[in-house]
Amino acid sequence: MRSSTPSIPLLISLLQAASLVASTAVPESVDVAVVGAGLAGLTAARDLIRGGKSVIVLEARDRVGGKVYNKPLANGAVTEVGAEFVGPTQDKVLGMISDLGLEIFDTYAEGQTIMYRNNTRVPFTPDPQLGGAPPVDQSSVLQIGAARQQLDAWAAELNVTAPWSHPNASKWDAKTFDDYLTEYADDADARFVLTTAVKALLSVEPKEVSLLYVLAYIAAAGNETTTGSLERLVAAKGGAQESRVVGGTGLIPTRLAEKVVGSQRVVLNAPVTKISKCSKGYKVVSRAGTVVAKKVVVAMAPPLLKQITFEPALPTNRHRLNEDTKMPPLGKGIAIYKTPFWRKDNLSAAVQSDSGSSRVVWDSSPDDASFGALLGFLLGDEMRAIDKLSPAEAQAKIIPDYVKYFGPQAQNVTEFVLQRWDLEEWSRGGPVAIAPPNVLTKYGKALRQSFGGIHFAGTETSEYWTGYMDGAIRSGERVAKEIQSSL
Repeated sequence: MRSSTPSIPLLISLLQAASLVASTAVPESVDVAVVGAGLAGLTAARDLIRGGKSVIVLEARDRVGGKVYNKPLANGAVTEVGAEFVGPTQDKVLGMISDLGLEIFDTYAEGQTIMYRNNTRVPFTPDPQLGGAPPVDQSSVLQIGAARQQLDAWAAELNVTAPWSHPNASKWDAKTFDDYLTEYADDADARFVLTTAVKALLSVEPKEVSLLYVLAYIAAAGNETTTGSLERLVAAKGGAQESRVVGGTGLIPTRLAEKVVGSQRVVLNAPVTKISKCSKGYKVVSRAGTVVAKKVVVAMAPPLLKQITFEPALPTNRHRLNEDTKMPPLGKGIAIYKTPFWRKDNLSAAVQSDSGSSRVVWDSSPDDASFGALLGFLLGDEMRAIDKLSPAEAQAKIIPDYVKYFGPQAQNVTEFVLQRWDLEEWSRGGPVAIAPPNVLTKYGKALRQSFGGIHFAGTETSEYWTGYMDGAIRSGERVAKEIQSSL
């Protein structure tokens, strides 16, 4: 185990955070006030500043980054308790990583995957020809393959700018993903594999999310020249989990705020409570002070906008969108070890399970493997159950899952990190706001519609890579362009 003395990267990160805390007071007026210092808000601020606009960023938390966060560990390193992975066609985040002088490394995916099904542990080597499907009976393999092809084909028909415009949109939006499984994947093993995939992506139970929303999410997993696919969403190599950032993804917003936007333009501990129209634009009231801005960027998930009073009130469609989209319960249980011991057993640490508190697991060890980290996602109903427990009780509930997957060595935890995003006031869940049935077709048009001088950013509003860091960055670039053309 490393010395408890903080590492150089951690010290730099802490110093940067300290300088942001000491940022200047809220100014009397600016061209643009940005609400939220996640990647969406910081990107919008970056582009507006480059365009010669005066900008202030108001952030509710005591740090930047939103759900992109490097949490310090006792061993002097950090662990990523929020967004962690990047992959092909995520051009914006990969470009930002490079621009900020950061590096990426391959997610560890060597060796066998564990399927834990019906109280039986089965190590297996994923077959690329079967889309990485686990060893289930032939009828289930056929159903899984047919469902993946069908979902991809339907998703490919969608207009990513307006998925609700498809001729079948109302029909798909009236169904839950659970309805889809009942109709097209009724074999128990097929339902298990597809349910695990959707829960891993959205942290919801299949009965909680619209089929149209799932299709739109798949369609968004590409770029302007590459069609989205379910495989790209769930895969490591060639997919959304292909790479990680050396030093942790938390360095992205920290460096963006410090080196590009500037700490003098970021005010922390400044939750916005009211945005009202005034003669000079908008009066934006926060706990840290009030600023008058010609334009406002609200870079928050739609359900979180309910914490802000708007005068005049937001249009009905936007109000209903904020009310009816939901933040899923989401967390991580990260177990830290002296070494990534599972690698010696030819295990990638990837797990698909039908029981326990953590049913999807990845290797979250650093690039130099100086210590081991098992990342267990806490999803949907399992997260709701963990929310009722104290941190110590949660750890006692989760570690036995890792023991049954990886053996008795998994008991030898040097530190355990529990992150419950749904219990955080300024997140209330994640990874992205989801749409239950009959929401997208009714109110989806309001996602990117500005209201007077108020513009909406956030990964939910992105045409590509909705729910990911890349989508957040794209949304920030979009609103900056909207404002530049009108100021």
